[in-house]
Amino acid sequence: MSNKKIWLSPPHLNGDELALLSSALESNWITTQGAFIDDFENDIHGFLQDNRSIVALNSGTSALHIALRLLGIEENDLVICQSFTFVASVNPVRYLNAKPVFIDSERDTWNMCPTLLEEAIIDLQKRNLKPKAIIAVHLYGMPYKVDEIHSLAEKYGIPVIEDAAEALGSEYKEKKCGSFGRLAFFSFNGNKIITTSGGGALVCHSEKEKEQAIHLATQANDGGGDYTHSQLGYNYRLSNILAALGRAQMSVLKQRVQARQQNYERYLKHLGSLDGIDFLENPTGYSSNRWLTCILLDSSDSKNQLLEHLNAQDIEARSLWKPMHLQPYHKGFEMYSNGVSDDLFARGLCLPSGSNLSDSDFERVVSAVCDFFGQGLS
Repeated sequence: MSNKKIWLSPPHLNGDELALLSSALESNWITTQGAFIDDFENDIHGFLQDNRSIVALNSGTSALHIALRLLGIEENDLVICQSFTFVASVNPVRYLNAKPVFIDSERDTWNMCPTLLEEAIIDLQKRNLKPKAIIAVHLYGMPYKVDEIHSLAEKYGIPVIEDAAEALGSEYKEKKCGSFGRLAFFSFNGNKIITTSGGGALVCHSEKEKEQAIHLATQANDGGGDYTHSQLGYNYRLSNILAALGRAQMSVLKQRVQARQQNYERYLKHLGSLDGIDFLENPTGYSSNRWLTCILLDSSDSKNQLLEHLNAQDIEARSLWKPMHLQPYHKGFEMYSNGVSDDLFARGLCLPSGSNLSDSDFERVVSAVCDFFGQGLS
């Protein structure tokens, strides 16, 4: 194949990274202390336009782990989780030997179904069981049903951890995702809207909570110079070098979100009229960052055949996330199901969605999809 590979969601550098990386190296602050860490946290704080405190960490997974620790989650505690998500949204629950309770999705956003959430809470209460937290996910950048989920969380007194790993730049009713939960977190992995290579951020409720998070993320040293540790800590802080990379990326976040949203609109324009393809559209009041453009085919066979067709032409496309209740490691935990996530997994795939997707590469993808359906490029 003479064509170059079209990747699903590659990193997109803007040219300013090298200067800031050089500055970090010249300062000799290259590990988990330095001015770029503070500045990067301030950049995120300013973007959210909300009175929260930010902790830069080495992954979104680490941020969720710390969030669970801050809420006091312990062995055998119940944590309500969205089944239709990436595995990192659930694994930290298992790190603590707590027990996930899985909730299926609704059709409007593909996220946690509020009806099933309340059903689960009531059912657990009848057995004298109360979940200690809800992890609600903005999947593929699409905000979950914030009003409904948080109304139930308040009604039953359960804190929400907002999984905004895929949703930096998404909004619900003109408010930034990452500012709704009792705690929230982002991911800056190499395939995200912006990247620090590997990295994440925890959104805390206060400066005091931020201090507690940093304490846990830096091996929980009691201080005083004698290396005393009274509780379990982790090596989770982001390095100053990667924070410099993050600062460069934050400067173009708005453009990166716009580019991915434009990808979605172009795909919808050219492919939306094809029989056998459905798109996840924004409900009223929602604004997805369109981290990935996702489509549903009319059958599992069609999905698998289209994946094979695209990959054969060096176009990277992927299935939607495999639900957690279908994962071998997470089998056996309670699942409140309506069949939606099973169906989405069976029929859904992600198209190349990078903010650096060129016009010619976009045309290659669209032409390949149209060819699969036996139609010309529209």
